[in-house]
Amino acid sequence: MKKVFTILSVISISTFASAQIVINEVYGGGGNSGAPYKNDFIELKNVGSSSATLTGAYIQYASATGTFNGGTNTHSIPNITLAPGQTYLIQEAGGTNGADLPTPDTTGSINLSGTAGKVALTSSITAPTAANSANVIDFIGFGATASYYEGAGAAPAPSNTTSVARIAGDTNNNSTDFVAGAPTPQNSTSGSLAVSDIKNVKESFIKNSFVTDDEIVFGSQVKDVKVYNMLGQVVKTSAKDSVILNVAELTRGNYIVTGTVNNQPVSQKILKD
Repeated sequence: MKKVFTILSVISISTFASAQIVINEVYGGGGNSGAPYKNDFIELKNVGSSSATLTGAYIQYASATGTFNGGTNTHSIPNITLAPGQTYLIQEAGGTNGADLPTPDTTGSINLSGTAGKVALTSSITAPTAANSANVIDFIGFGATASYYEGAGAAPAPSNTTSVARIAGDTNNNSTDFVAGAPTPQNSTSGSLAVSDIKNVKESFIKNSFVTDDEIVFGSQVKDVKVYNMLGQVVKTSAKDSVILNVAELTRGNYIVTGTVNNQPVSQKILKD
């Protein structure tokens, strides 16, 4: 899908090629029976290596087989600039079950489906008619019945207890870019837990953020490695220099890995399958 650059300020088109803000996680089960959180949410993230800015952008939602039609299914988001790896939490409609989200960066009132739907990040309020409409910055169709999506197929279906979250970067293929798992909402200040993503490191901190073989593979030697669960508890440490860390004892789910590379503190979210 061709990305649109008209809403960017400060940064150039050539910069945006490696620094773009995309939809990182979608959760529509908020407040439902068994839900871990009271509210639905959409999380954005800068998956590039340079700061990126969005000006005049919108979040738009449609049901799995429906059309984008504005109204309560569309809202603007404030102008934002995100550092590499920084996330941005948008709280949407809610119910009574579950815990409060971390303090959202902004709020809307979209009532997302917990199983299938379509979310577009757009440069204008014009309703998209396809995943690659001219004003679409990023797009996700999730669930088997989603009528359109990026790439070869839709992202997997979430549920009341699971979200769909991006594995790593953006290959414009919803079926491989996203996986279903426990919701992990993170606002733009999540780094207060030392969980902000890669900063000032040329190499990838973790090469395999989707861990399927029980080993985390680092891009270079890392010191003082700590692995946190999503409650902020340290569940694994390694004081020695590491290039590979075995995490076979960890259960499936999302974790935050922190460490020091070239005297710089870095961290990254992983998904262990």
